[in-house]
Amino acid sequence: MGAVNGKPGGSAPSTYGELCELLRARLPKLAAGQRRIANLLLADPEGTAFRSISETARLAEVHESSLVRFAGSFGLNGYPALVELCRLQLAEQAQLVRRFEQASRHEGPGGLLAAVVQHDQQNLARTFARIDPADWQEMVKLLAEADSIHVIGLRKCFTVSYLLSYLLHLVRPRVRQLVPAAGLLVDDLRDLVEGDVLVAVSIHRYAADTVRALAHAKRRGVRTIALTDNAASPLAEADLTLYVETAGVTIMRSLTAFTALAQALATDVALHLGTRSRSELLTDERLLEEFEVYTEGNGREA
Repeated sequence: MGAVNGKPGGSAPSTYGELCELLRARLPKLAAGQRRIANLLLADPEGTAFRSISETARLAEVHESSLVRFAGSFGLNGYPALVELCRLQLAEQAQLVRRFEQASRHEGPGGLLAAVVQHDQQNLARTFARIDPADWQEMVKLLAEADSIHVIGLRKCFTVSYLLSYLLHLVRPRVRQLVPAAGLLVDDLRDLVEGDVLVAVSIHRYAADTVRALAHAKRRGVRTIALTDNAASPLAEADLTLYVETAGVTIMRSLTAFTALAQALATDVALHLGTRSRSELLTDERLLEEFEVYTEGNGREA
C-alpha cells in the first residue's frame, strides 16, 4: 500500500474535518480497495463510529489488516483512531442538535408530521453547524462579484437550482439557470468563460449532467461552488462546497436545508452588493408593476 501523507508537518489529523480534507486530496491516487475505505469514511461517518473493524472491512471489501494500514498511513494508531474521529464528529453534531431542539421544542401529537419537523430541525442544525465562516464569506464574494452566474441542478435538485437562481437574479444581473432541455446543455456550457461562477446542486444519486457540467467548468478555469450531501460526492471537487443534510421520513429526501441555504446565500449577496443590489430590486419592482405580474385581492398586496 502506498503511503498517504498526514497533515502538513507529518502530524495525524485531529478532527474528522481534517481527515476529510486529506481523503479528498488523495482519493484520485488511491488503489481500488483504499478508495472504497475512503468513500465509506466520507459518506458514512456516523455508521463508521459504531461499526467493528470486521463490519467495516466487509462493507469496503478489504481485509481488516488493510484498514489498520490505511489508518497508519495517516499517522493514526490503527482502526480505533479512525473510529474515534468519527465519534467526535458525531458527538459535536449531536450536541448542536440537542441545543437546537431545546430552543424550538414543539407540542402536539406524534406521527408523520412530528417526525418530519424533527428531522428537518436536525438537518438545519447540522447543515449550518458545518459551514466554515471563511468559506461562506468567500462564496458570497464570488457570487456577488462574478461576471455571470450559472446554476445547475437536475431531477430532485431542480427546484433548489431554480430557487437559488431566481433569488440571486433578484439582487444582481446575469444569473442563469442551466436547463438541459432538448439536449442543449452543451450549447449552454459553451458560454462559460473565466470570471464566471458555476453553482452545481446534486445529492445521491448524482445527476450525471450536473457532475459533467462541474468538471467542464473547472477545465475552463471557471470558479465552482457545490451544494451536495457529503464529502464522497463527485461534486466535492468544486472550489467551494457546502454539505447539506437531507435525512427525512417522506418519499424523497428532505430539501429543507437546501431552501434555507439558498435564501441565506442570496440575502448575504444582496448585503455584500449594497446599493447595487437595491438598484436591481427597484428595477424589478418597476417591471413587475408595468407588466402587472401580480394581482391584488381584498385591498391588500398579493
